[in-house]
Amino acid sequence: MSPITHFLLSWSVASTLPNSTRRDRAIITFAGIAPDLDGFGIAAEILTSNSPHPLLWWTDYHHILGHNIAAAAMVTGLAVALSRFHIGNAVRACFTFHLHLFCDVVGARGPDGYQWPVPYLLPFSNSVQWSWNGQWALKAWQNIAITITAITITLILACRRGYSPIEFISSKADQIFVATLRNRFPFLSKNA
Repeated sequence: MSPITHFLLSWSVASTLPNSTRRDRAIITFAGIAPDLDGFGIAAEILTSNSPHPLLWWTDYHHILGHNIAAAAMVTGLAVALSRFHIGNAVRACFTFHLHLFCDVVGARGPDGYQWPVPYLLPFSNSVQWSWNGQWALKAWQNIAITITAITITLILACRRGYSPIEFISSKADQIFVATLRNRFPFLSKNA
């Protein structure tokens, strides 16, 4: 799935917590997008594609370095440390990390038909590869529907909770955005 969809789903999970702080939501949201940090190799791959020795960092390492049990343990451990040993945050961080993996198994087939298996037990074993023969293409209607649903949930939560993902960029911009949503869709902010 798209990193944007992973972000919105993770933020939505984080935002369902009562009395969560911006820090809590950031930790849990980051955990849900952390597996795709291994995708940043695409920049080196594009920049060196016409060189005599291209760096195939995305081709060789995406869905390898960040999509496994070792990465899950590191991200969960980091969540424990950053959330000052708030175990609830660590559990939710671990959940959003695994939600990311699940979403990739069901909906990350590339345009070339490659089905991106998830090598879950790496680096300990390469024997388990999570995959599904029905994996949706990245541009499939199912992924589009999930993204639209995630956007809708994000907007509803923003109206009800009083904050949105924009809070990670600017508190003031977030306040303006939420106020605008509440003015435009007052029925969404009921039961806030």
